[in-house]
This record gives sequence, C-alpha cells and structure tokens, in this order.
Amino acid sequence: MNIRPLPEASFCPCQSGKPYAKCCGPYHRGAAAPTAEALMRSRYSAFALGLEDYVLSTWEPRYRPEGAEIDPEIQWRRLVILDTEDFGDTATVEFRAHWRNKMERGIMYERSSFVREDGRWFYTIGVQL
Repeated sequence: MNIRPLPEASFCPCQSGKPYAKCCGPYHRGAAAPTAEALMRSRYSAFALGLEDYVLSTWEPRYRPEGAEIDPEIQWRRLVILDTEDFGDTATVEFRAHWRNKMERGIMYERSSFVREDGRWFYTIGVQL
C-alpha cells in the first residue's frame, strides 16, 4: 500500500480548514467519528492518504468489498459537502470529490448512506449522481 505522508500540523485533506491532527487524524487512529459527515470526511482523507485499512474498517460489514482498491495515481484534490441528512441512526451525505490522475481530471458526485451501530458510524452504499 502506498501511504502518503502527512505532517500532523498540515491542513486536513478533507478541507475542513483544520489541522489533520485535530480533524480526521484522530479517526484514522481509532476514535469514533461523531457524525456521518465526519466519517465521510475521514474516509475521503483516507482515500487521499492511501489508508485502505481505514476505508475498509469504516465500511458496514454487510456491504464491505474485499478491497478498497485505492489507486495511488489518483490525487484527491477537493471535497465539497453539498447536503447532509441525519435520521438518528441512519444518515446520508451528498458530496463532490474532485480528483486528478496525470493529465485527467474528474469529479465523483455521490450520495452516500451511513448507519450508526453501537455508537459508531459506518458507510453502507453510495449512489453515483
């Protein structure tokens, strides 16, 4: 796995404007994300940093694939949260994730679904929009 290093004082890849150490870093080290949006941001950061184990561990087991298939050639450039709906122990987050791969650029536009089990949020499925 190709993990991209990130100094703890650097701004978080999820573009919250906070340092990584005070944003997604604690979740990557095992803390529970308090909201579905926080989990979404931490999963985006995990893709940006090549943290496949984290991506898989935050996928609800009934929906989890065998591998996260993180492409080390893709640079995740920007995350825009468009909408968040919280229904108690389920939630959705609609986002656009901008990426670049050599000379190609693209946008992943998705509405992701989440479920909270035993106090922890998990990603279930995403619908491409």
